[in-house]
Amino acid sequence: MATMRVKLVKSGIGYTQRQKDTLRGLGLTRMQKTMILEDTPAIRGMVKKVSHLVEVLENN
Repeated sequence: MATMRVKLVKSGIGYTQRQKDTLRGLGLTRMQKTMILEDTPAIRGMVKKVSHLVEVLENN
């Protein structure tokens, strides 16, 4: 199954609780943390909602 790497590059402080919950749902709890996630439509939608806080990296 395809995967994607997502890295938290900006803090969720000062943003809505809904965006903070989305970050937690992605497993991003600390700055600079990188998670390898399945590339599904649900995950892509979550990443899109917090795209201003995360960076999508190439998966090697």
